[in-house]
Amino acid sequence: MNDSRARTLFEKVWSTHLVRDETPDTPAILYIDLHLIHEVTTPQAFSLLREKGLAVRRPDLTLGTMDHSTPTTPVHSFKDLQVVGESAAKQVVAMQDNCRDFGLELLDFDSDRRGIVHVIGPELGATQPGKTIVCGDSHTSTHGAFGALAFGIGTTEVGHVLATQCLLQRKPKTLAVNVDGALAPGVTAKDVILAIIGQIGVDGGTGQVIEYRGAAIEAMDMDARMTVCNMSIEAGARAGMIGPDETTMAYLEGRPRAPKGRDWDEAVQRWLALGTDPDATFDASVTIDGNALAPMVTFGTNPGLVIPVSDPVPSSSDGSFRKALDYMQVEAGKPLTGSSVDVVFVGSCTNSRISDLQQAANILRGRKVADGVRMLVVPGSQQVKKEAERLGLDRIFTESGAEWRESGCSMCLGMNGDTVPSGQLSVSTSNRNFEGRQGIGARTVLASPMTAAASAIEGCVADPRPYLER
Repeated sequence: MNDSRARTLFEKVWSTHLVRDETPDTPAILYIDLHLIHEVTTPQAFSLLREKGLAVRRPDLTLGTMDHSTPTTPVHSFKDLQVVGESAAKQVVAMQDNCRDFGLELLDFDSDRRGIVHVIGPELGATQPGKTIVCGDSHTSTHGAFGALAFGIGTTEVGHVLATQCLLQRKPKTLAVNVDGALAPGVTAKDVILAIIGQIGVDGGTGQVIEYRGAAIEAMDMDARMTVCNMSIEAGARAGMIGPDETTMAYLEGRPRAPKGRDWDEAVQRWLALGTDPDATFDASVTIDGNALAPMVTFGTNPGLVIPVSDPVPSSSDGSFRKALDYMQVEAGKPLTGSSVDVVFVGSCTNSRISDLQQAANILRGRKVADGVRMLVVPGSQQVKKEAERLGLDRIFTESGAEWRESGCSMCLGMNGDTVPSGQLSVSTSNRNFEGRQGIGARTVLASPMTAAASAIEGCVADPRPYLER
């Protein structure tokens, strides 16, 4: 499409994937470049294909992995993995059968590339700037860190993409979130996105695609950018995006599924042209002072109830707010620091990449997890696990008293055997702190890997910054 007007990154990707534009009565038809699938949201979609006698339209654009229902217990061989629970076991078997029957690539238990769906796409180089990417998972927005338009879809839509490689969509509006300045030591990408959600609210991005911009975003590596985009959905946004730049290119170059040779050179030129034009306008914008940010922790039952780690919990007469504080057993007017912690979880599609594990390890090195605290460290993929072990991070974790696990979603959603017991408090690097998210009756404080590690050491919610001063 030839369009001479100034356009945003989102508008450029959207326009080049339109099969048919929307009308007042009908959504647009959008072509999908990459369809990621996992074992939880696909069984019904494949049943639909069988009922209608349909094949998968583009098997070569579909990639499956095991992550949500799969166990993370340490084993000597993948054959020793025991799926916990009848429902989870059925999902795993169905995924294996469906991928075999429809001729789809599946990174199964025995694959050294297996891992969380939003970790393996980027590390394989399958996630690329300018692509449209969908998955039956809310946090597909992660891939927007590369300048892709990536978002989660429902089970019925999974079936539609499998059958047609297209999707019906209304065009979202655009929101620019500018994070200016530089982050202080101890402040990470997780703190940035929690601060953003705290400012704009859990519905602040509803009906919009967020583009993250500004000096603090530009200074981030790709792992950090993925953390930011990952939690766009927690602000209600359809997707989150960051313009591709030289940092993006350096990450992708040489990846197994990235272009090679002349194709790479041509791709780089195309990708770098995707950035938002200087004169382009957004439907709305928000500015965050990166210089002023501190490590953040949630105190309630959604990611928007968040404060700097040392600040007191605010008060409100709102009934849902008071209900959240009651559930979390926290008191307005007092900080969370010092609140007793039972479980610490480092992992999930938000914070399970190698740099996340390094941040936690740097805090834990030479220190011990407090008595009575259970700490799980779960790499996001088998490749991350392998690299962490090469760097000796696994030894730092185990010597401190933490558990070093196989890759998977683990304690993020508590459907694979890794759960927080009822009433216990977890400091978690995952993305959702809803009631019961990590287990029935579990209480969750969302935080960065640094804050999680500091809390494990002290046995209570803790500020990580003093641990950087050695």
